[in-house]
Amino acid sequence: MAFKEVKIEELSFNPFTKIGKEWMLITAGNEEKCNTMTASWGGVGVMWGKNAVTAYIRPQRYTKEFVDREDAFTISFYDEKYRKALSLCGTVSGKETDKISQAHLTPYFVDGVPAFAEADMIMVCKKMYHDEIKPENFMEAEIDGKWYPEKDYHTMYIAEVLKVLVRE
Repeated sequence: MAFKEVKIEELSFNPFTKIGKEWMLITAGNEEKCNTMTASWGGVGVMWGKNAVTAYIRPQRYTKEFVDREDAFTISFYDEKYRKALSLCGTVSGKETDKISQAHLTPYFVDGVPAFAEADMIMVCKKMYHDEIKPENFMEAEIDGKWYPEKDYHTMYIAEVLKVLVRE
């Protein structure tokens, strides 16, 4: 599990494929306790003059408690051979079971922020802003009905990318 830090400007990947098709894990907590969840919604870009990511978490997700409590979290990306692990992390709650062990993932800490040794790429992200998605702000009403029938609106987090690690 050897990682090397790279400059974000050196990355060449398609975020639409990485996030939307291959998925990512959002992980937060500390060395005593952490949790992770699979996400296929998010973004990368520049905000307020900083390299940034956006992550979206529904209120019922256990990982949200960890992201809310900590200053930083990681997003990480995996080879296709970890698809079952990511699927498990997206469907099983870490509140009721040790899904990290069930997924056969190995916690790996970067400056005290949790990720996993199996990742191909890890981004350490420091929260800058968060807000709830509000139904009154939808420009297309059908989005609300289609994606939020339970009215469990995501919290959007905007975070600065502090560090990027790639597998050596």
